[in-house]
Amino acid sequence: MAAVTLDPDRQRGGCAPRIGFVLGAGGVLGAAWMTGALPALQDRLPGAINDVDVIVGTSAGSVLAAALRCRSTIEEMVAYQRGEATGLLHDPSLLAAQDGPLPPLPHWGVGSPPLMLAGLLTPHRVPPWVGASAWLPRGRGRHATLRATVQALHLQALHLQALHLQALHLQALHLQALHLQAQHQQAQHLQAQHQQAQHQQDAEDQAPLWIDGRTWIVTMDYDSGQRVIFGRQGAPSASLPDAVVASCSIPGWYEPVVIDGRRYVDGGVRSATSLGLMADAGVDEVYVLAPMASTETDHPRKPVERLERRFRHLITHVLLREAKALRARGMRVTVVTPGPEDLAVMGVNLMDPRRPGGRAGDLAADLGRLARGPLARGRLARGTGARPGAGRVTRSLSWP
Repeated sequence: MAAVTLDPDRQRGGCAPRIGFVLGAGGVLGAAWMTGALPALQDRLPGAINDVDVIVGTSAGSVLAAALRCRSTIEEMVAYQRGEATGLLHDPSLLAAQDGPLPPLPHWGVGSPPLMLAGLLTPHRVPPWVGASAWLPRGRGRHATLRATVQALHLQALHLQALHLQALHLQALHLQALHLQAQHQQAQHLQAQHQQAQHQQDAEDQAPLWIDGRTWIVTMDYDSGQRVIFGRQGAPSASLPDAVVASCSIPGWYEPVVIDGRRYVDGGVRSATSLGLMADAGVDEVYVLAPMASTETDHPRKPVERLERRFRHLITHVLLREAKALRARGMRVTVVTPGPEDLAVMGVNLMDPRRPGGRAGDLAADLGRLARGPLARGRLARGTGARPGAGRVTRSLSWP
């Protein structure tokens, strides 16, 4: 694993920093790798990772974002990768679909005629890779089990919230009774405040629990090619399972998810991380887990692996450019990517957790172990002597 930290020229002082967490796209193996890095990142945070100020999840990262926000513990998520999960996470489809390493035969016809037409008529408005996704056939795969699992996690989170609200309500009633005994007028004032708070809570309960401006699930409108961030203020309304499944629906592999009459697909088509969204998130520090990038790559011999590394290089270039833009705004950004040994374990198909002669979970477990190592040991170098005015850049050593 490799980590790069970009420090701003001026450190913000005063109150505790607001923290953002970006979980990128990366398929089954990317999810396993990111899960392995969570314990080490937790050690660097002042509070629980579930409670960071903003989480941005794309594709596989959206699944982890949902699990964290639904109060799944890191221990539960790591145990899943080891094949020892219990409770709601015992279903292995939460972080790895059981559809196999290759997509099912798709439907006939192109996936998105409107986007295909837009790419031809206005190519300056449609990135080439986005336009290319329109030409893929419409996928046939379904995330039925993933949807059911996220739904179960969400219902569990709603139940915990209901218990918490009930306890607060009982506490308010108790305080009201005490004040009634002392001063009737003061008790009436407290009652009015409680009713106002209750009306506000009722209005908030009409929307899905997770839409609180703190959890952003990245998707792409498959007919316009525009990025849509469910959960962010002003975004279309959607349930958490719908948003996560849409973010994981790879064009040509899975069917687009229809939400309020619009079709949505994997947000990774637009960006592997959407790190740039943090510019408007109001945070001071950002941690990025990017399984599809590599700040320290290797030099494989196989042509298909060399081609995959070129693709990673492009993603890394965009990612670091976005990180530098955030640093220019005064944010501290830590980008964590797979290192050479991680890449050797991953291979080129991030949707294939199998290993010849072993169990399907063996490879995922190894990735989790590799991702935990260097961050857990705090192996960040002192610095690389960046240019004056460019901020300080520190880089981790690769896994030994």
